[in-house]
Amino acid sequence: MSSLIDFPILALLAITAVTIARMRDLWAAIMFTGIYSFLSASWMLILDAPDVAFTEAAVGAGIATVLMLSTLALTGKKDRQLAHAPIMPFFLVLITGCVLVYGTLDMPHFGDPNAPIQLHPNPSFVEKSQHDMHGLPNVVTAVLASYRGYDTLGETTVVLTAGIAVMIILRKEKDDGDQEASTETIS
Repeated sequence: MSSLIDFPILALLAITAVTIARMRDLWAAIMFTGIYSFLSASWMLILDAPDVAFTEAAVGAGIATVLMLSTLALTGKKDRQLAHAPIMPFFLVLITGCVLVYGTLDMPHFGDPNAPIQLHPNPSFVEKSQHDMHGLPNVVTAVLASYRGYDTLGETTVVLTAGIAVMIILRKEKDDGDQEASTETIS
């Protein structure tokens, strides 16, 4: 039954990714990246990871789309035609993809009943949570709010860093525009 949902979502993800890579209209590409993020969020929900699905929907489809549209408002809407074929980026992406696939080779197969995540929670969470959390009596709260809290802090740091970088880039463009205007006024 789940394959009736899995295969269409995976096919739509692949089709959307290829469409984004082939587009020259940047506004349409941004819209398609939002669609890709919603499809990814759906896929994460099917994989029983609702927290990742909510994060992908909020960050990938929401914040990232707004940041890209803000950047597009200060730049052109069309991609430039390159004078030569981008061989170096292609090989960089190919090597990165190969490393990522290599990194998944020792992972348990999807749905493997003997995978550690299917067996039980790691007993060390129960044994060490009271000591690690300075006497927090509830193990579930310790796992969700503290152990996973580091994960959330990392995600928040990434989003904050990206936001600051976009603000710096947009401010630099504005400063360059102000300097050009003042130069034209003087001459």
